[in-house]
Amino acid sequence: MWESICLTIAATAGNNIGKVLQKKGTAILPPLSFKLKVIRAYAFNKAWIVGFLMDIVGALLMLRALSQAPVSVIQPVSGCGLAILSIFSHFYLKEVMNALDWVGIALAGIGTIGVGVGGEEQKASAISLFSLPLLAFIVAILFVVLNGWLRIYRRHRREQEVIQSEVVEEIILGLEAGILFGLASVISKIGFVFSELGFSKMLVPMCISLSICCSGTGFVYQTRGLKHGRAIVVSTCAAVASIVTGVVAGILALGERLPAAPLSRLLLLLGWVLIIVGVILLVSSTRLVRFLPRPLRGFLQKGVEKNLRRSGSLRVRDSTPSTVIQATTLHHLITSPAKEKA
Repeated sequence: MWESICLTIAATAGNNIGKVLQKKGTAILPPLSFKLKVIRAYAFNKAWIVGFLMDIVGALLMLRALSQAPVSVIQPVSGCGLAILSIFSHFYLKEVMNALDWVGIALAGIGTIGVGVGGEEQKASAISLFSLPLLAFIVAILFVVLNGWLRIYRRHRREQEVIQSEVVEEIILGLEAGILFGLASVISKIGFVFSELGFSKMLVPMCISLSICCSGTGFVYQTRGLKHGRAIVVSTCAAVASIVTGVVAGILALGERLPAAPLSRLLLLLGWVLIIVGVILLVSSTRLVRFLPRPLRGFLQKGVEKNLRRSGSLRVRDSTPSTVIQATTLHHLITSPAKEKA
């Protein structure tokens, strides 16, 4: 179990740090295209190529982790990628983090330990032929309801002549993206489970391909939300929905079980909750600081100002992150070129 958790942490760290390095490299690069001169410029940019390779290696490590452990364990742990990215940004990009950021990192770390201690190794169990169509039906109903709600809301907004996107639309698009990202991990896991049960090995690449398509669709929903809405809302909803989807779908569709021992079950559930809370704090810490009591808010702001005075090269952490830590990492394989081209 610990080997799979370590693989997941390494995978999500590679994906997210790779994205930062790619973004840093593109600062002096032209938009990505198929022109030979442009491709050569990207290939010889050290930051971009290192980030791209880390991205690919991270996706491969995630596949390895999914082949060894339940998706209900892997999916929540992958949410710790935001904590690793925050630490990397603080020390490498010299970004200032407030106290809530560090609390979020600590909670995500403690939650990961709880998942590792409480999780159990599970053998592949027979997948009910009824559970997979049921899962697909539930997801379809969810999307019908969410998209119907979104259409009604947009029509009402047009009637009221409101141009700016509001929180309802941001939440819906973030939830839809997160559900698809969570399903991507579940679909990949289904391929490995079928392979262990003696079915054709070709099911593994077929399921991985379907998983990539699912993640790509999730990226479309995420991009729509980020384009017109606040990244902080879309990011939070997508991250939490991805974790919850992976856990619920893993238990319902793949037959994954909670630990039999009460203490192990409690640690696993507590680990899930702490990781989700840690992710929410990391995504929305800057906004949450504004709701703290004035004395505590002033104390935190003084700490940030002290860090800024200590080193002029430090910069304040972006309060509205434009990237979402995808709880599945498979989509990074297909979205990197699209992001840079945009």
